[in-house]
Amino acid sequence: MTLPTFLREILLLASLVLLLFLAISLYLYLNQTNLIHLPDLPSRRVAATPHHVGLGFESVDLMTADNVRLHGWFIPHERPRATLLFFHGNAGNISHRLESLTLFNALGLAILIIDYRGYGNSEGKPSEKGLYRDAEAAWRYLTEIRALPEKKILLFGRSLGGAVAAYLATRNDPMGVVLESTFTSVPDMAAELYPWLPARWLARYHYNTLERMAAIDSPVMIIHSRHDEIIPFDHGRLLFEHAHQPRRFLQLSGDHNYGFMQDLDRYRDHWDDFIRLASKEQTG
Repeated sequence: MTLPTFLREILLLASLVLLLFLAISLYLYLNQTNLIHLPDLPSRRVAATPHHVGLGFESVDLMTADNVRLHGWFIPHERPRATLLFFHGNAGNISHRLESLTLFNALGLAILIIDYRGYGNSEGKPSEKGLYRDAEAAWRYLTEIRALPEKKILLFGRSLGGAVAAYLATRNDPMGVVLESTFTSVPDMAAELYPWLPARWLARYHYNTLERMAAIDSPVMIIHSRHDEIIPFDHGRLLFEHAHQPRRFLQLSGDHNYGFMQDLDRYRDHWDDFIRLASKEQTG
C-alpha cells in the first residue's frame, strides 16, 4: 500500500528534523571543550605584563601533579593585607587582566594569577579535571614555596574561574572566597541556552559551583551584574543563597566582562569591606 503524498512529505520532514536534532546534539556533545574554554579569544599571546601598568612582578612557572607546566605572575606588595589567588574567566589570558591587578594591588593585596593549561604561555590542553589540578598547583606554590598560611590567602574567581575557586575552597581553608559573574553549573547554563535539547544529559563538563557552596566554610562574597548578558543574574543569587554566613552580595551594573569597571569606587569599597570582614573572622 502506497502512502499518500502528504504523509510521505510529513515523514520526510520529520526525518530531516530528527537528523538535524541528532547532528546538533552530537556536535555539542563532542565539542564541549572548545565551547567552554576559549584560550584563543582574543589570542593566546601574552601581549603585556604588569610593568605596563607600573607594577613589579615575578614570572612564575608551576608544575601540576600530572606534569603540566603552567605560567603565571606573582605581584608582591610591600605590606600585604593578604595574598589573592586569582582565577580568570574562560577566554584570553593573564595579560588581559591588568586593570584588575592594578585595582587589587591598590587594595593592599599581593597577587598570584595563573594561566590555565592551554592558555597563554601554559602548556597542555584545558579540561575540567585539568583546571582543578592547575588550581591545586597554584595553592601549593603559595603554601609550600612561599610558605603562606592558608588563612592569609583569598581565593578569587571570575566567571569560569569562580567554579575553579569554589572547587579549591572546598579542599582548603582560605581566608575568604570571592566569586564574580559565576554560573551555578555547566548543565544549568546548557539547559538555559538550549532548552529544546536534552542539554543536561549531554553535558560532559559540570563545573558545579552551586553544589560546592555548602562545603565552603570561609567568608564568601558573591558579585554579579543584573545586566550580565552571558551568565544570568539568578545564578549569582542562587550561589549567595547557598553560601554559609558570613556572606556578602554585591550587585553590579553593566555587562559580563566589564561591569566592575562601571562602578569602580563602589566595587573597590565592597572589596575593602570584605577583606576587613575576612581578616576579622580569621583573628576572631
